[in-house]
Amino acid sequence: MHDLATTRHWADQGTQIFSGALARTADDALTGPTALPGWTGRHLVAHVAANAEALLNLAHWAATGEETPMYSSPGQRDADIAAGARRTPGELRRWVEESAGRLATALDGLSADHWSRTVRTAQGRLVPASQIPWLRAREVMVHAVDLDPTLGFDNLPEDFLLALVDDVVARRSGGDQPALVLSADGGRHTWKVSGRGEATALHGSLGAVAAYLTGRPRADVTAPSGAVPDLAPWL
Repeated sequence: MHDLATTRHWADQGTQIFSGALARTADDALTGPTALPGWTGRHLVAHVAANAEALLNLAHWAATGEETPMYSSPGQRDADIAAGARRTPGELRRWVEESAGRLATALDGLSADHWSRTVRTAQGRLVPASQIPWLRAREVMVHAVDLDPTLGFDNLPEDFLLALVDDVVARRSGGDQPALVLSADGGRHTWKVSGRGEATALHGSLGAVAAYLTGRPRADVTAPSGAVPDLAPWL
């Protein structure tokens, strides 16, 4: 994992990118579908706002030592998104901005000791609190493209995309998923995903590889030897 200063920068940068995507999205467009199955733009925006509040719980855990899970129950995440999607576009825009601001303030207040405390992600992984900014950067960067497809993965920061692909490759390796050999930007970057079967070689831009690995549709990767394998959900 990259150093804390880098992931804090990505979280701030991603928040700006998401805010820009939201500003370009008209209120009426928020009621329409997104590339994420079953989610309108309102669902997506509600998720990003609720994610900031969930990560605030982890920041509180890190600051106080008091165990504060991201969500109080397995169903809370989905319930928060469903409830948030019923807010007006104006309310959603304010919620995104205010929750992001509160999270940034809370992270600014953490000391070196706080960052080293162990917290638990929504997937149940125990990680140092220093990973909170990475978790946020991932959310705002990826969902900015989901909200505004004209942005495209290739327009996200290259260093972030490299870290994202490294992260997803590590998560996908070793399980019951297709083995892959991925090559981006003409072979400048390569990764191997260990898994079942003979490895499929895939090629594309860095952004296309990131889009494919995170399960985004229309990811422009090619498999010269055959079909591009379908992947299980990322998170």
